[in-house]
Amino acid sequence: MEFSIDQSLALLARTPATLDALLRNLPDEWTHANEGPSTWSAFDVVGHLIHGEQTDWLPRTRLILEHGESRPFDPFDRDAQFRLSTGKSLPQLLDDFARLRAENLAALRALDLQPEQIALRGRHTALGTVTLSELLATWPVHDMTHLHQIARILAHQYRNSVGPWKKYLGVLHCSGRSAWKRKAHELSGALQRTKHQETTK
Repeated sequence: MEFSIDQSLALLARTPATLDALLRNLPDEWTHANEGPSTWSAFDVVGHLIHGEQTDWLPRTRLILEHGESRPFDPFDRDAQFRLSTGKSLPQLLDDFARLRAENLAALRALDLQPEQIALRGRHTALGTVTLSELLATWPVHDMTHLHQIARILAHQYRNSVGPWKKYLGVLHCSGRSAWKRKAHELSGALQRTKHQETTK
C-alpha cells in the first residue's frame, strides 16, 4: 500500500478507542506490570504516546513545512512519560491521549497537504534526511508498534501460568523490545561516530 493521508487518518483515529476498550478500568495488576527491569508497563506506553502527540508528529510536520532541512528536529525523549505521568491515573492519560489525538488529526486535515508538500524533506538528528510522507507514515505504524507492545506486556504476566501451551503462543516469544533496543543502540553509536568524525576533521 502506498502512503495516503486519508488511509493514515482512518487508522490513527481508532487508536484512542482501542486503548480505551482494552485498558480502562483494568486492574492495576495488569496496567502497571511490565516485562522486567528497565521495561515499560501499559501505563507507561500510554504516557509515551501522549508525549508523541505533544512533541513529535504535528510539531515536526510544521517544522518541515516551515524550515525544510535547514532546522533539524528536536530530539525526542523516549522516557519523558516517567516524569510527565507522575501523579496521574490511567483514565486521565487515556482521556488526555484521546483529546490530543483528536486535536492533532483535525490540525492535520486543516493543513490540506498537497503531494508536493508531503515530498518536502526534513532532517532527523540520527536518521538524516527524511520526507514528510515518511514522517506521517511512521505515525500510524508507531501506534501499531505500541499496541503490539501492550499486548505483549499483558501476555507476559501469564507467561508462567499457561504451562506447556507457551510454545504455541507467539506473543510470548516476541523479540520486539530487544530488537528495538539493539537498533536504538546501533543508531546512537552511528551518530556518536559521525559527531566524532566531524570534530576531528
